[in-house]
Amino acid sequence: MPNHVRAARSLGLLVLVLACVPGVGGDVVPPSTGPPPPAGAAGPPSPVFGPPMSAMEVLAGPARPSDLDVMTFNLRYAGSAGANTWAQRRPVMRTLLTLEQPDLIGTQEGLPDQVRDVAADLGEGYAHFGLGREGGDNGEHMAIFYNTARLRVLRSGDFWLSATPQVPGSISWGSAHVRMVTWALFTDRSSGHRFFAVNTHLDNVSENARRHAAELIMTTLAGFEKLPVVLTGDFNSPGDGTSQVHRLLTGRAGLRDTWTTAPIRGPAWATIHNYQALVPDGERDDWILTTPDVTASAILMNTYRDHGQYPSDHLPVQVRVRLP
Repeated sequence: MPNHVRAARSLGLLVLVLACVPGVGGDVVPPSTGPPPPAGAAGPPSPVFGPPMSAMEVLAGPARPSDLDVMTFNLRYAGSAGANTWAQRRPVMRTLLTLEQPDLIGTQEGLPDQVRDVAADLGEGYAHFGLGREGGDNGEHMAIFYNTARLRVLRSGDFWLSATPQVPGSISWGSAHVRMVTWALFTDRSSGHRFFAVNTHLDNVSENARRHAAELIMTTLAGFEKLPVVLTGDFNSPGDGTSQVHRLLTGRAGLRDTWTTAPIRGPAWATIHNYQALVPDGERDDWILTTPDVTASAILMNTYRDHGQYPSDHLPVQVRVRLP
């Protein structure tokens, strides 16, 4: 959807329902199921219900034509047993993504059918790419989704976070699982600017593997053409100075953490909640990093849920940026 149409649609929604939305980014409130009052009785006032709204637009207003909305989202791999199955979570995720309509989404953990489900739910205005971490279409994906009206892929690729990065399914450094990166060089159709999008998921067990992975990402980025970079991912490390990975990527690699650079910021939570109560100011494992030439204007952790059902065990993180 073109930015001017999105802006007009969003502004209309904002004016229409700002005063009556029961909780932006929170639970969708169901209508009353009680009996109607007797004829002629005044009864209690009827609640006013409006559609849920984009959390980013509530925080920062409609996007300008030069703004690029980016999301990182660990989807939680699809499961069919127990609580929080993919069948239960998919409709909530569909609503969240439809509301937010990011221009660029770096996802993690999506299984092949799950990636196809997300693609179907996003609709014809989006495309995606990325191999599975076992090679081909096998295993979890670091799929990147993008708005085709806004962005065009010039080239893309994948590499594995191992001593043999071009070998699909390769594993090194004591990593508990195969880990990888999916990346692309994009052109922004609205401005003609080019930039790299890079998406990853670091190991959840081995700090040594995470450190080596961060060094490989840093080395790979250094070999790219000197253009802006947006790095999305689940880093399985706290987004602060206690994390060796964060220090490496925001120090030696020269990237900037948009959570700390954006002047407008939503409430802070632990980004991994495991379907439990949110933890204020908890560990932030999901980050969006950029080169210093990219300007972040607003960022948030999206807490959207429907009748208590979250779309994933992670909160998606969204940032609004502007390319140089």
